[in-house]
Amino acid sequence: MAINNVQKERVHTVDIRQLFKIILRRRILILGVASAVMSTAGILAFLTKPNYQSSMQLLIKSNLYTTKLSNYSTDANSDFTDSNVEVVDYTVQLQLMLSNQLIEKAVVILRPDYPDIKIEDIKGKKGKESPLSVARVESGTGINRTPSQVFEIKYKNHDPIKTQRVLQTLLKVYQDYNIEQQKQQLTKEMAFVNERLPKVKSSVVTAESNLEAFRKKHNILDPEAQSKIVLENLADTQKQLQTTRAQLQDVQARYTALLYKLAASPSSAIISSRLSQSTKYQTLLNEIKKTELSLARERIRYTDDSPVVQKLVQQRESQLALLKQEVTRALAFQTGKKASQLKNSEIDAAINQALKQSASNESLLAEGQMAEVDIKLVEEVTQVQTTALGLEANEKSLSSSEKRLQAELAKYPSLIAEYNRLLPEVETNRKTLEQLMQMQQSLSLKLAQGGFDWQTLLAPGRGIYTGSGRSLILGGGAIAAPIIGIVVALILELLNDSIYTSYELQRITNLRLLGIVPKLAKNYRRKRTLLTGRSTKVLIADSSAAVASLPSHENLDMAYQNINILNSPLPYKSLMVTSANFGEGKSTVTLGLAVSSARTHHRVLIIDANLREPSLHKYLDLQNEWGLSLLLVDEAYSTLKDYIQPIHPSIDVLTAGPPELEDTVKLLSSRRMKELLNEFEQSYDLILVDAPPILNTVDARILATLCNAIVIIARLGQITRAELTQTKEILENLNLIGIIANQATNT
Repeated sequence: MAINNVQKERVHTVDIRQLFKIILRRRILILGVASAVMSTAGILAFLTKPNYQSSMQLLIKSNLYTTKLSNYSTDANSDFTDSNVEVVDYTVQLQLMLSNQLIEKAVVILRPDYPDIKIEDIKGKKGKESPLSVARVESGTGINRTPSQVFEIKYKNHDPIKTQRVLQTLLKVYQDYNIEQQKQQLTKEMAFVNERLPKVKSSVVTAESNLEAFRKKHNILDPEAQSKIVLENLADTQKQLQTTRAQLQDVQARYTALLYKLAASPSSAIISSRLSQSTKYQTLLNEIKKTELSLARERIRYTDDSPVVQKLVQQRESQLALLKQEVTRALAFQTGKKASQLKNSEIDAAINQALKQSASNESLLAEGQMAEVDIKLVEEVTQVQTTALGLEANEKSLSSSEKRLQAELAKYPSLIAEYNRLLPEVETNRKTLEQLMQMQQSLSLKLAQGGFDWQTLLAPGRGIYTGSGRSLILGGGAIAAPIIGIVVALILELLNDSIYTSYELQRITNLRLLGIVPKLAKNYRRKRTLLTGRSTKVLIADSSAAVASLPSHENLDMAYQNINILNSPLPYKSLMVTSANFGEGKSTVTLGLAVSSARTHHRVLIIDANLREPSLHKYLDLQNEWGLSLLLVDEAYSTLKDYIQPIHPSIDVLTAGPPELEDTVKLLSSRRMKELLNEFEQSYDLILVDAPPILNTVDARILATLCNAIVIIARLGQITRAELTQTKEILENLNLIGIIANQATNT
């Protein structure tokens, strides 16, 4: 979990509040990067050549391509199309001016004067600004600005004469190419027109012949107009037929009424009298009467579906048929007509009359109704009958006309469709022919007029100086130099895991910050006269000079006082001073804390507990032939004063002694080491143990368990977050009282 936290701390962001400190700390790097950027900008500015620009303006009016072949055909399906004939607009002209084909021609012309010239020298390389630019000049103001027919061509180069020569050559190439293209285009269009003209003429003749053949075949000019006439005739005939049928119905109704009157007239009585004299007629009437009586009785007993009832119904119908024959014979005799000429209505009326008379037992002979026949009534019947016959004949004639007109009208849709196919074909071919004739005439005029009309509004002149860009390069370098330097410093700061501020020390470890020690001058070493032998005592000639040579600073005094504050209410005499790695200045800080303690009239003992790589004796120029290592293995329990070397009236030093005498872990973890510390605590007010680094060996961890308090020395700019966190985790369960920030560059 702790390692993950360290990894998270390494991916950190730069606090804005620390930005100024970072810039100040990395000022040498920033100045170096800025100097390099400015030097590069200066070199580029020195190497940059002056630029010159020449320009020309061309007015281009189109006499050739503004007329398109498609303009002569409004029909989208017209046969007069040619995909090879293109309309060249001003956008195409602009692209042609910048094409490699035309620029290559200009390069060939310019090569005698400029042997090394290439296409890239005029057009420019891909991804870079092109020396040659072509643009349409805009006319109008504001939102009404529109591209005009004027083209402005500009060319930049370091040689003012070359800019003029290049534009003059390009102008000649443009004009020559345009004339060549005009001739090719006009020739191409004229060839197309001449090729299509005979085909279109033939199509016109064929279409007109087909239309004329259609008219002769069907004997009609316009089937659509003729169909309208037939349709009108059909509507008129149908209207007449409807009127005739209505009249015929009226006449037939009148004729029926007259027959009823005639049946009631004396002539009807004569017919009845004649029928009554016929034995067969009377017999049939009696049989019918009997059958009807039997049928009435059976229907009371049975339904109409009964076989008995159906048999009587069939018998009655047979009897009525015989009666009808007898009545027909009597009527034919009475009227002098043939039986086939008699109408059913007359016969039915006579039969009904006979049946009524028979039912009421009224005998025509008994009643004596043999009156004379009403001659006027007969004449009226004859007249109505004649009128009906005329109407029937007229109806048949109109029906026949209706069918004939309908049959004739049914033929016209196919005729109209064929006519609508032939007529547009004729009109289209005629229109195409007319267009071709106009195009041929127009192209003939254009061959004489020429194509695009190129007018030079502004001729190329000697190149005008436009600047070299040196000021821009230098200005950009001056702006970019500090920015790049700061960015590089910030990037290195982000990539660097080292700790540079005391604030970060306290934030990462969450320990009390005991003090901040600035960089101290390394001037405290001083040669001393030492006596040989195990009981040698150090003679100090000038004690005040010795004190002055030891590290001393107000911040060290403040750190010592902060430690004293923590030394209550349970005072501790042994204080271990350690660090994460070598070279963090713990020995210097230890000496400084000893001096601060001596100023408060305390006797201090400094123990160099780094038995593997002792260094304190080198800093103080002391003898290291005897020390802690010998004291730990000395079985004679010699006097402690024989191993201690004074460097100050209140400060003594116990050096590490000869290294590699025995296993350091065994020595430091021995009971003898603990007894020594207890004995030293009886003689001194403060024991400062200059321990080895925590992360390199296990020695410091053993010493940490023997001392009353522990202080970590962290050198800013050297210790990393991971090292500091690991050190704090190792010592956090012991009496770790705080941390001192050391900014010294040397220990």
